[in-house]
This record gives sequence, C-alpha cells and structure tokens, in this order.
Amino acid sequence: MAKAKSAFVCTECGAEFRKWQGQCSSCKEWNTLSEVRLAPARPGAGAPAAASRGGYSGALTREVVDLGEVDLSEVPRMTSTFGEFDRVLGGGLVPGSAVLLGGHPGAGKSTLLLQTACKLAQTRQIIYVTGEESLSQVAMRAHRLQLPTEGLKMLAETSIETVLAVAEREKPDILVIDSIQTMHLEDIASAPGGVAQVRESAAALTRFAKQSNTVLLLVGHVTKDGTLAGPKVLEHMIDASLLLEGGSDSRFRTLRGQKNRFGAVNELGVFAMLEQGLKEVKNPSAIFLSRNEEQAPGSLVMVVWEGTRPILVEVQALVDESALGNPRRVAVGLDPNRLAMLLAVLNRHGGLFTGDQDVFLNVVGGVKVLETSADLAVLLAVVSSLQNRALPRELVVFGEVGLSGEIRPVPSGQERIAEAAKHGFTRAIVPRANAPKKSPKGMDVIPVDKLSDALDAL
Repeated sequence: MAKAKSAFVCTECGAEFRKWQGQCSSCKEWNTLSEVRLAPARPGAGAPAAASRGGYSGALTREVVDLGEVDLSEVPRMTSTFGEFDRVLGGGLVPGSAVLLGGHPGAGKSTLLLQTACKLAQTRQIIYVTGEESLSQVAMRAHRLQLPTEGLKMLAETSIETVLAVAEREKPDILVIDSIQTMHLEDIASAPGGVAQVRESAAALTRFAKQSNTVLLLVGHVTKDGTLAGPKVLEHMIDASLLLEGGSDSRFRTLRGQKNRFGAVNELGVFAMLEQGLKEVKNPSAIFLSRNEEQAPGSLVMVVWEGTRPILVEVQALVDESALGNPRRVAVGLDPNRLAMLLAVLNRHGGLFTGDQDVFLNVVGGVKVLETSADLAVLLAVVSSLQNRALPRELVVFGEVGLSGEIRPVPSGQERIAEAAKHGFTRAIVPRANAPKKSPKGMDVIPVDKLSDALDAL
C-alpha cells in the first residue's frame, strides 16, 4: 500500500516545507508549522480539472480576450439590505465572490449574516449552513430578533461533500457557511479546524462559487491576538476579508474591510447592537461626539478619513507626573510608537518637555486610527492636559506632523472641513496646503505651517 504523503504548512504565511522545523524560513515565525496530509492523486484528475475551470462564468477561457471587450454588465451587484455592509463591500455583493467575515466571539458575525439572509430570502434563493448550532437554536435567534423566517433554507451539516451536493441541487444565489472552522472533507485525515481541513474546505467552496456564480459568505474565527484563525493562505483564496470588531462592554460594532477585490480597503461600517440585532449607524460622527457639556482639559475633536468618508472622533490625553524612573506611554486606538515620536517632536520644536510625565491617550468610541492625520490633534490634546487648560469646544484639528516640526497636508482636506462644519464646528486648525480658498459659512479656518504656529493659534 502506498505510503501517505504529508507536508508542513506555516499557519502565518502559508509556506510549505517537506520536513518540520522550528522556525519558518519564509516569515521567520517560530512554532507555526503544522502537518498536512496530502490526498493521493486520482488517475486522470488533471485533465478534467482544467476542463472544469472553463465553466467559471466564462471568466476563464482557452482564448485570449482584449480587456476592453469584456462585458461588465454581466456582473450586477446585489444589496445586502444593510447600507453600511454594502459600503464596506464596495457597493454590494458580487455574484461568484467569496467573502470572509471574521471577528471575536460575541461580536455579532452570525447575527449580521442571519439578518442579511432572512431579509434577502424574500427575493433570493439562500441556503444557510450552520455547523456550530442546531436548527432550533438558529430559529430561536431569528424569532428573538423578530426576523422573517419564511423562504430561508437551513442546513445543519459539517461535511463539505454534503453541502456541495445540496448546493448543486438547490442552486442558491447566496450560500452562507457558519463557520469554515467546523467544516471538513472526508478525504483528509485531520480534525475540523486544522490547517489542511480549513484550506481544502475553503478551496472547494470557493471553486463552487466561481463556477456557479454563487455568492459565498464564510464565517471565520480569530485568534486571541485578533488575527484570522487557520492558514494564512485562506485570505489569498477569497475575494474580500472583513473584520467585525467591538468589545463586550460596548454596544457599537465596526466592520472594517481588510481585503477587497471589488472596492476600497479600510472602509469602515458602524453598527449598533440592539435587542433586535445589529442596526446600521448612518452618521457615525454623531455617536463618537457624544461629549459632556463641560469641556475638560486634554479633550479635542479630530477628523479622520475611513475608506471613502470623513469621521469626527474625540481624542483624550492625560498627562500626569510620573512616580517611576521610566514614564509610561499608553495609547489606546493609536500607535504607541508614533506617540513616543510625537512627544519628542513636541519637546524639540514646541519647547514642552514631557520626559518626566506619564502620557495616556485614548480615542473615544473604540475607533482605531490608522492614518497620520491625527498627529496634530494628539499633540494639542497633550499640551492641553499638560497645561491643564481646556480647548474650545467648537475647535476641530487635523494634520500630519513631521520630525522637523512641519505640518504636512493630508488627503481629502476639503471634505474633512466640510464634515466638521456640518456638525456645527466653527474653528479649525489645518495644514496650510489643506486650507480652502473660501471657508465654509460660519467657520474660521486657521492654516498652519509649523507646530509652533499651531501652539500660537491656541
């Protein structure tokens, strides 16, 4: 009998090796290689596979085609019934696409997809496959959320062969898999959730979606550090990777696009978790700006750009005398290393020393700011707390700070100023290159070139 072959796959980068080793030579991570048993090749498996790929919606053919002659009218998008969900997807669900939705336990992944499936089932053919819950548990949740249950076809199954057989017979428009970590193939001798099972199960489902023009929605688990569980190659197979974030102490959830072949990445959608499930928040700035009537030192509003729209969020700074030899630098929602760099710029070009002070920074609402437009607002909030003087309530700030103390422009400056004016702000400190030729009605825009100019403007 032929000996079963196996390979070792890195769970971080997806690199394959013939033998086990402690460190992956590709991504330099330690103890990330897992054994994957390779299924024996079936006789004549190569030719039919190449022939079957030609049936993928006419996308793969045996003849070259001029790119300008490709007809885009054959790929219409369908709405998910959630405007925020459609925004993150790039305009809606694309037929034949594979979308992976990840998040921590309790974030609302299954709730979001169940709400979407129940609403779309009134006009579309949908199969919801659950491998973690029984049908009665899903029905209880749908009843609690007061969702329409007629028309949604359910399947409690973990076998990929059975799921594909049912999908071939029913021919759904949308196929929901909850979750990919519970699915398994009979030919692979490993437990569900392993590297081999997750990779091959996702590959089989994605192949079916491409060939049948079915929208595939996968639920994925994440590890304790927030990364997607399973092999890294899983993210390369799919068309869009979305992450649903939100702590158990907050009723707001943010849906962020990490990869999207059909739209912009880092697009942000905001939802509120209510008794009736997730409800989209169409004006996130109004939520993140729910401040107290009395303005406190160290509090300032900044304008960040998320995907294709500006969002106003509040940043809070607390500067206190340190009792330790090494003062602490803590940033929640921002990069701590960038905070340390900005404090050095403040000392060198602003004349304010914080080397003996503990500096704590927090972005209100649990928003993670990934761009550099928050630099100027962070420094002005730190100065406000250090001097124990509150900043004007109607002030909004944005701008990137360079190592030489210059204030650099940021993208979409006009749209940021217009968003601030729409929410009632009357003063704005912005980079000079972002200052409009004509300020919005009722707003005083103060352009600055250097950090010292911004401090003087306060």
